Amino acid sequence: MSALFTTLVFAVHVAGGTLGLLSGIAAVVARKGGPLHRLAGTVFFASMLTMAALADILALIRPGQIPNLFIGTFTIYLVATAWLTVRRPEGTTGRSEMAMLAVAFCLLAPFALLSFDMATGLQPPFKSAMALKGPVMIAIYSFTAVIFLAAFLDARMLLSHGIAGARRIARHLWRMCLGLTLAAGSAFTNGLPRLLPKSVSIPDLYLFLPQFACLGVLVFWMVRVRLTRWDQPMEENLLVKG
Repeated sequence: MSALFTTLVFAVHVAGGTLGLLSGIAAVVARKGGPLHRLAGTVFFASMLTMAALADILALIRPGQIPNLFIGTFTIYLVATAWLTVRRPEGTTGRSEMAMLAVAFCLLAPFALLSFDMATGLQPPFKSAMALKGPVMIAIYSFTAVIFLAAFLDARMLLSHGIAGARRIARHLWRMCLGLTLAAGSAFTNGLPRLLPKSVSIPDLYLFLPQFACLGVLVFWMVRVRLTRWDQPMEENLLVKG
């Protein structure tokens, strides 16, 4: 693969991630269900798909990046299922949701295998450019747990023939917020340190603060949506007019 192609893919990947962060922040602060929220959400959806799809390509053409293939695909899964949640009329499901459940199970298998290998001290089935220990190990365990939860909730939704009300809004919000968290992690804990001069050192805690902030937003909205009646007067506004 030519260096020029790799550089081009990387540049568009970074641009998509940057636009995803900006549009995601706009969607967070905008009035939920309003025109700005819907526009920002649409831009976030498209830019995150672009960023994650190119991350998958980079993972395949660059050595030692296979874990990023799974993380990129998981990001696509998150924003796609969040988007489908508000596109689909409440109380209904379709083939797209079935396909997303299949993707979740396909993602769960390698993450579960990797988590088992790390927990038992076995050699992972692939090489990684990053040492699978410390924060990376915690991240992999966390990904495994979240993917299992997501797959379980997808299966339950299909068995229930759809969801409605606060559960529907919560499904949209937590998946979008988690996608924003992944974008923040890619930008600040992975990308930013590589761009800084070697003489500049930023404590790891500061690099993780944007991710913690996104997770804080996720928790805030989960509490507000699931434990209050906040969703009822604005639920119809979250529907995207077809």
